[in-house]
Amino acid sequence: MRDQRLLKAVVFGAILVLSTHVWAQPAGGGRGGLFGDWLVKSEFNGRTMESILSFSRDQDGNQTGQWISFMGVNDLKDLKFEDGQLSFTRETPGRDGQTMTSTFKGRIEDGKLTGTVSGGRGDYALEGQRAPRTPRAAGTWELTLKMQDREIPVTLTIGADKEGQLTAQWKSERGEMKVTSVEYNQGTLTLALKSDNPDRQWEATFEGQFQQEGLSGTLKSERGEIQAVGKRLGDALIGTWNLDATSERGTRKQRLVVYPDMTARYNATPVKKVTFEGDKVSFKIAMTFGDRDFEMDFQGKIQDGKLSGEMTTGMGNQKISGTKVVRAFRRRTQ
Repeated sequence: MRDQRLLKAVVFGAILVLSTHVWAQPAGGGRGGLFGDWLVKSEFNGRTMESILSFSRDQDGNQTGQWISFMGVNDLKDLKFEDGQLSFTRETPGRDGQTMTSTFKGRIEDGKLTGTVSGGRGDYALEGQRAPRTPRAAGTWELTLKMQDREIPVTLTIGADKEGQLTAQWKSERGEMKVTSVEYNQGTLTLALKSDNPDRQWEATFEGQFQQEGLSGTLKSERGEIQAVGKRLGDALIGTWNLDATSERGTRKQRLVVYPDMTARYNATPVKKVTFEGDKVSFKIAMTFGDRDFEMDFQGKIQDGKLSGEMTTGMGNQKISGTKVVRAFRRRTQ
């Protein structure tokens, strides 16, 4: 019996180690993995072109990919990735209704993607790196502390630098508490808090879990324990949206990714700030091509889980509609 208990303990420990290892990996299996977004650049006819290569799996587990440029989203064909070698075919519609085909051959190694695109207009080099991931904890969280017959609102703001290091601010009607440490591991957020009020100095810890419906946890101090629940501001908008843009020239696939700090990317173009008030969504993009300025202005709303609106540009208007990509919640270390 003792040997059986020992064997179970060893097996359980091995499973725990393996599970921790799996969750700690980026969504592609490590530095040489495929899945996720890649920010890529190329030089073509003296111009620098920036795009995104996005790789994932479909419902059947097959590798899928998209080339996301300023103009929109193109699905990749004949995608193959094995032993670090990557290849695919890209088809883009031309102005006169014809289809232009190009192929890519390259590799992913040490977190970098390199290779060559070949097509009817010649060959050009493509290179890039994996897009930084925003930690699950980032954003502004509206929490409610439940103290017997009282409820105290708290605003918890969590930021992340380029290396993924977290900082936090904790504010309530009782003032601001200094956050001396922030840790996020496998879906659990841990904060160390300290009051700066010289007349009411006290320390506390907060431990919370992220779930599909929000954040819940416990604030602990020498005064006891207080339960807390809350949601992230803008959660209905934050995430990836698959969109259709329809104009007199037809319909094209587009993509909008809204980050927890309410910056975004529309296709491959950065958006400095997205405004989200009630169900209304708006943002602007300003770019320069040579000596020409170009602006895009989106006004829309979210209703019944769908985003719809109109994009106004110097080349005409587009009707925008689409749905948010919903992924099952999964505990991860990032």
